[in-house]
Amino acid sequence: MWTAIIPDPKRRTVLVTRPEPGLSDTIEKIKILGWRPIAAPMLTVEPRVLHVPHHAFTHVLLSSGQAVPALSEAFPPHVSVLAVGEKTAARAREAGFTQVRAADGDACSLLRLLGAAPPGGTILLAVGEGQSLEMAAQARAQGWRVTRRVAYVARPVRDVPPAARAALQRGEVEAVLLFSAVTAQSWLAALGRQAALLTPVRAVTLSARVAQAASAAHWRSVETAARPEQAALLDVLGSCHI
Repeated sequence: MWTAIIPDPKRRTVLVTRPEPGLSDTIEKIKILGWRPIAAPMLTVEPRVLHVPHHAFTHVLLSSGQAVPALSEAFPPHVSVLAVGEKTAARAREAGFTQVRAADGDACSLLRLLGAAPPGGTILLAVGEGQSLEMAAQARAQGWRVTRRVAYVARPVRDVPPAARAALQRGEVEAVLLFSAVTAQSWLAALGRQAALLTPVRAVTLSARVAQAASAAHWRSVETAARPEQAALLDVLGSCHI
């Protein structure tokens, strides 16, 4: 259930820092809640080509929907896909994969869904550059033979989009939505010395890890979703109907 928020009437803008895919969906949901969203994506995502023998794996693990484009180029639709959450699973199904199961939105639940390895069990981790090293180690501890391959590279955006920066300078921003630790770090780096503009602004974060990254700046508050999924994050944001 969304909480009604009665902010300063001047502060009705929400900045959305996630990239596509997902940015447009979040923008539309924020509009329904009564806020004025501004797109401020702080990452650019570049797919990579996967060179792997698709028949060699019991499952493919997806910790992010950003890996789906590379996966769809390399694997047949009947491959077993284990996705970190429902949004990632939906994106895999939209790409044509037919054997898709979803975990509860975080790495721990994905490893629980994976379970212990049968004899000869092998998995492919299709991940972002530099990501999921701990997940690979934990899957090996569960008995799996793990191949980890980079499916995409997420690069930080160096500058805050002009519309977002101007809204901050005018004191119009109620909240900034942060979906990953890398996004939070990119956001603060791009703001630089103007991070002082965040003092009256709420940071609404997807997880404790994201909140920790955001806490490098001084915000009005740093708030965290009860579950690592968009619906829970929007619960924290609340509705704004003045």
